[in-house]
Amino acid sequence: MKTSFLKDQIISKNSFLCLGLDSDINKIPLFLLEESDPIFSFNKLLLDALNELIVSVKINTAFYEVHGSKGWETLEKTIDYINNTYPNLFTIADAKRGDIGNTSDMYARAFFSHMKFDSITVSPYMGNDSIEPFLDYNDKHTILLGLTSNNGANDFQYSTNSDQDLFKKVLIKSQEWKNSNNLMYVVGATKASFLKDVRLIVPNSFLLVPGVGAQGGSLEDTFKNGVNDQIGILVNSSRSIIYAGNDQNFLKKSYEEAKKIQSKMSVLLNNIND
Repeated sequence: MKTSFLKDQIISKNSFLCLGLDSDINKIPLFLLEESDPIFSFNKLLLDALNELIVSVKINTAFYEVHGSKGWETLEKTIDYINNTYPNLFTIADAKRGDIGNTSDMYARAFFSHMKFDSITVSPYMGNDSIEPFLDYNDKHTILLGLTSNNGANDFQYSTNSDQDLFKKVLIKSQEWKNSNNLMYVVGATKASFLKDVRLIVPNSFLLVPGVGAQGGSLEDTFKNGVNDQIGILVNSSRSIIYAGNDQNFLKKSYEEAKKIQSKMSVLLNNIND
C-alpha cells in the first residue's frame, strides 16, 4: 500500500490512528481463554469493532513469537484476516529487524512476500546494507527507528560529544540510501518537542508515533510538530485501547477509548482546512 492511499484513508475516516495489537495472553479477558486460539479471537473482535476508527494496525511480533509455532500461527491468522477482511488498513510488522544483507533479505521475504505486511519496523544500527533489502520492495514501506521514547534512548540517540545528535545523523544518512522514498520513521510521542527537528530532515516521510495514551505523549503536540502537507503521521495506541476493559463488555470500553482519540484527531485534521 502506498502512502498516497494511506492519506486518502486518513481523510476519509478523519483519523490517523494506528491500533497496536500487543496482545498478551495474560491480559486479555478471561472468557476468551476458552477459545481454541484466544489471542486471535481477541484480535478479531477488536478489529471488527474498531476498523471504522483506525487506518492502520501494528502487530508487535514479540507477543506472538513468545508462544513458539502456535504464536506464529496466530500472527499469520491475524494478518490474513486483516488483508482479506479489511484490506484498506495499513499493516505494520513491528519486528525491529536489521541484520547483514542476506539475512535482511530473508526477513523482507518473510514479512513482505509471505505474510504480506505493508511495512516493517527496522533498526538502523548496522547501516545501509542491512536496510536496503527491505527498501527494494517498491510497494512496501520500511519504518526506521529514528527517535524512541524509552529511557535507554539517552544511551546512544543523543550525542554530547559532537555538534549533532546521533539520531539526526541517522536520519540524514538514511536519506542517501537506495529507494529511500520507501522509508518511514518511528518517533516517540514523548519526544514531541524534537519532531520539528525531525521534520526539517525528513519533511516528506510518514512518521509512526507511539507513546500517545498509556505512555503519556500529547496528541496535540505530536500533530502540531509532526504534520506535513501529506498529513504524514500515524499515531499508535495499544494498551490504552485494547486493555480498556477486561470483562464481557471489553469491546465497548475499547471502542470508547478509540473513539475518544479519533474524535480529537478529527478536530485536528479539520483545523488544517480552516
